[in-house]
Amino acid sequence: MAAQAANTDKDKTQVTQEAPTSPPSAERRDYSFTHHGITISDPYHWLKDASYPKVDDADVLEYLKAENAWFEARMAPHKALTDKLFEEMKGRIKEDDSSVPQKDGDWIYWSEFEEGAQYRKYYRKPAAGGDAVLILDENALAEGLDYFRLGAMSVSQNGRYLAYSTDTNGSERFTARIKDLETGDLLEDEIPETLSGLVWVAGDTRIAYGKATENWRVDNVRLHTLGTPLSEDVEIYHEDDETFRVGSGLSAQDDWLVIATGDNETSEVRLVRADDPTGEQILVRPRRKGVEYSVDIRDGEVFVWTNDEHINFRLAKATIDKPGEWESVLAGSDDFYLTGFELFKDFFVTEGRLDGLDQVQIRSYENPGEAKPIAFPEASYTAGLSNNPEYDVSKLRLSYESMVTPDSVYDYHLASGDLELLKQQEIPSGYDPSLYTTERVTVEARDGTMVPVSVVMRKDRDTINGGAGGPLHLYAYGAYGYAVPPGFSTTRLSLIDRGFAYAIAHIRGGDDLGRRWYLQGKAFERRNTFNDFVDAAKGLAAMGYTSEGKVTASGGSAGGELMGAIVNQAPEMWGAIVAHVPFVDVLNTMLDEDLPLTPGEWQEWGNPITDKQAFAYMLSYSPYDQVVAQDYPPMLVTAGLNDPRVTYWEPAKWVAKLRELKTDGNELLLKTNMGAGHGGKSGRWNSLYETAEEVAFILWQMGLAKDEGAD
Repeated sequence: MAAQAANTDKDKTQVTQEAPTSPPSAERRDYSFTHHGITISDPYHWLKDASYPKVDDADVLEYLKAENAWFEARMAPHKALTDKLFEEMKGRIKEDDSSVPQKDGDWIYWSEFEEGAQYRKYYRKPAAGGDAVLILDENALAEGLDYFRLGAMSVSQNGRYLAYSTDTNGSERFTARIKDLETGDLLEDEIPETLSGLVWVAGDTRIAYGKATENWRVDNVRLHTLGTPLSEDVEIYHEDDETFRVGSGLSAQDDWLVIATGDNETSEVRLVRADDPTGEQILVRPRRKGVEYSVDIRDGEVFVWTNDEHINFRLAKATIDKPGEWESVLAGSDDFYLTGFELFKDFFVTEGRLDGLDQVQIRSYENPGEAKPIAFPEASYTAGLSNNPEYDVSKLRLSYESMVTPDSVYDYHLASGDLELLKQQEIPSGYDPSLYTTERVTVEARDGTMVPVSVVMRKDRDTINGGAGGPLHLYAYGAYGYAVPPGFSTTRLSLIDRGFAYAIAHIRGGDDLGRRWYLQGKAFERRNTFNDFVDAAKGLAAMGYTSEGKVTASGGSAGGELMGAIVNQAPEMWGAIVAHVPFVDVLNTMLDEDLPLTPGEWQEWGNPITDKQAFAYMLSYSPYDQVVAQDYPPMLVTAGLNDPRVTYWEPAKWVAKLRELKTDGNELLLKTNMGAGHGGKSGRWNSLYETAEEVAFILWQMGLAKDEGAD
């Protein structure tokens, strides 16, 4: 039933006209602009609908539909393979799965998938004993919708009310509702255009939230009082800097509302009593460019995570009456990258990375310098704190996985130091970890930097599809300081079991090896990210893991920008490329301050509007601007019509320009989800089918589809 549902949904997007026999060709229309004395020609500028975010230009829609029709036509001969991969991937998913229950106050909470269902159901039962009660059903909320996503979800502290928000078109503009869990009724309160958490304050009579502006930016914290009209909501904080974003949350003891504002490199925090949220606010420390910090409070002491003295952050504390006078609790370290902390009643936890590997450390308030690290069983893994909603605990909920070990949930018992395995991801079709091996290697980049790469493959790979020197799939992100964890994936097995090695390149731009690793891949050092990825591919080939032309690669969003850059730089290396919602029209987007995200992104990429050097540097690598007449590898590109992060016209313009200039006969496909956003289709089966399409495309382009008997 699930497969049928996925295919039925897929059929809705098919063009009913006769299948095309040649790819579409977008019209060139004269358009140019001059900035900093440099004139840029952009013949596909017209693909940006002038009425955006509404997309109703007939020519634009016709082109996108034509590309979708070409995608369907070219993939149609491989539908049997796609369906086979979908069923294979689906077979690795436990359909009637549930999360590990967790106590929060007087209740125990968990969620479940029912067999065949696209979405989750959320339950709770009294901690003292009693029956399970369904508190939210995503499937019911999603009924009749092409797209559905649950956003924030928050139960009031007294347990009576559930606040939640939903997005029904992929635009990431959520509408919040409130449910009375005693009666099961929805309150009349409805808060549209939210883009934030929903925080219960003032004795559960008010909700703190952030309303999105027209430019998809949260510059405020507002208070809604239950049972009152929205017109009476009170704004308790407003941010005037258009590059900053605002959020709020509760402190460890739920007694302070923490209001945080900042961009990608500067922070500022205010505190206000949660029981009096319209009262006097306390500014922790005024913003200072380049200084990031976040705070939590315990018994009147303010704990501060900050990079004010060390690039890898330190932990400090202050008193609530002098919150800006910070005294070090843990000094910054060149070796240990402190990524965060969490406060509990009798201890606190620090998290970070040592040599790129996750660390979870238990520390006492009396002697914080002595850490008790939690030991994990493998040499390469990803681990961290999971769902720990209570302040007074005797055990910690942890998550753990590696490239060969499925997602695992543990309780760490503080008194004994024992790790208790509560659940490990079940793979119904079967999985034997002893068949696989994972390695962590380093590759020298062209500037001498050693870049770590995590690799997983079958131990008997030498007997499958060419073995050593055979196909390898390389993945990375490389932006915003996000470190791609060496974790587990069931869908990845569909490549690995066919003889692929699968590698994650921990390139600069992420913070895998510390904060400096991130800074070396942003702004005027952005090209390091692209060079690291290309050099990782070449290094893996030199080590015998693969060979030139047999490397496939994928990335999404900023990782899609990476895909655009590497095919311009080294097209000969790649057997197939998949670029999901790729940020490829970098210069034009960063020049358009009216786009939702642009002002907040200047700290990451540079501001080409005011900075001529930033303009020139961005132009030198922007994938769309750097498309030239050369051979390109086979490529599958995706987009979302309602995507507010990477607007649909970026991949559309890129594909149009590639079709015009590329000199090869390789496949180039563009698939635009006409009713979805940045994350593609919603629902676990619809999303999984798109993953199956990606893998089918890779196997087809690598000449392995025929081996499946499905070509």
